[in-house]
Amino acid sequence: MTTRQILITVLSSLLSAVAAVFLYQQLVPAQQIIVRDTTEARYASQQDWLDEIRPRTFLSSSPTSFSDAAEAVTPGVVFIRAYQAGNTGFLRRSRPEITTSTGSGVIISETGYIVTNNHVIEGGQRFEVILSDKREYVAELVGTDPSTDLALLKIEDDELPNVELGNSDSLRIGEWVLAVGNPFNLESTVTAGIVSAKGRNIDILDGQDRIESFIQTDAVVNPGNSGGALVNTNGELVGINTAIITRSGGYEGYSFAVPANLVRKIVKDLRDYGQVQRGLLGAYITDVTASIAEEKGLEEVAGVLITRITEDSGADNAGLAEGDVITAINDKEVRTVPALQEILGQLRPGDQVSLNYTRAGVDKEAKIVLKNKHNSTSHLALEEEQMLHQLGFELRNLSREERKRMDQSGVKVMSIFRGSEIESTNMEPGFIITSINDRSVRDMDDALRHLKRSEGQTILRGVYENYEGEYFYSFNKP
Repeated sequence: MTTRQILITVLSSLLSAVAAVFLYQQLVPAQQIIVRDTTEARYASQQDWLDEIRPRTFLSSSPTSFSDAAEAVTPGVVFIRAYQAGNTGFLRRSRPEITTSTGSGVIISETGYIVTNNHVIEGGQRFEVILSDKREYVAELVGTDPSTDLALLKIEDDELPNVELGNSDSLRIGEWVLAVGNPFNLESTVTAGIVSAKGRNIDILDGQDRIESFIQTDAVVNPGNSGGALVNTNGELVGINTAIITRSGGYEGYSFAVPANLVRKIVKDLRDYGQVQRGLLGAYITDVTASIAEEKGLEEVAGVLITRITEDSGADNAGLAEGDVITAINDKEVRTVPALQEILGQLRPGDQVSLNYTRAGVDKEAKIVLKNKHNSTSHLALEEEQMLHQLGFELRNLSREERKRMDQSGVKVMSIFRGSEIESTNMEPGFIITSINDRSVRDMDDALRHLKRSEGQTILRGVYENYEGEYFYSFNKP
């Protein structure tokens, strides 16, 4: 083949390729790539700015500008200073307020709701908020949740810059994120890193109800950044920066944030009820180890082992048993305890979940209705919890077996506080309240309703399981 023939062949091939690309662009419509994530069970409530969890509409691997995200977010990240009244001398003369702690916070609504860490405001009596434009406010404490190290503040304004809540479930390992804070009132600090892991448990929180399912990143976070924003490259809030692992006291490469989807639920509960409504499975759980996987005949070392079932809990009523291995909830794979806790942490008492588990090598499915610590599906407001504590006792619904065994409805007194009104009646734990001021008590809803309506002398009537006859206890309710 001559040189002229080769050139003609190459030229005709190029022209054919160009023509094919042109025809394809004209005939095939442009497509937008959208990564969609399934969302968890939703509450049957009126939609508002905390309800919507939208599907992802951008690609983290696309070329991106950190500047755009930082510019959008920094106005909504604030400096917080907690104050406490000071006293000195044996006469306890008052002195100027002292600062107990400082940190960052994130404005999540234009009407002034600010989320931060509980440890930023813990022990404070007055809270000062300074915006990036130097505007200053005194904030009201709406509520706290030490179990997730979150707190909600409120400042009075109607047109505030705010950070949009994103979908933390859509985060991918290796994705770029920004940590934005306002430490020491420096207006703002912005650092970049990648998502190193999800569902991390670093054992820093206290309490039986603690939820540790952190997003781990290598974005630089130092003291003062606590309560600040972790955002994706689209400028959406995907976490609240909470902790670092360090031996020197400074940043060493490991920072952790509470996922935004969990933040969304906690904040909504604090706003609506003053406290968090926890939906409990009613089972004691632990991670599956290699030896457990071998013993159970599991294909891989993943899942959550049930070690004990609480009587008449949601898990008990659904037929789960000790030794079952949970593998998924609401069609979402569960490989570790933190992953399960994060999903349950987004739900409330009364919500129904679909649970996949294995028993003796057989895959099974169950529908479970979550309950609260009072063995009820009710949502208790903070004022109701405070009323019980002020009176001096803890109550719960009778279990299914107790109702059957005693042929009796009512609520059971679990504990009595020293120095309380209830203790002064000589009531003993285990007392089953069947009526309040001659109004029948079938469950916690009845008990709370009758107690709230009662004023002055209040008479509790009921029984003890191991003693004959009825007992009466009287006290004065404020």
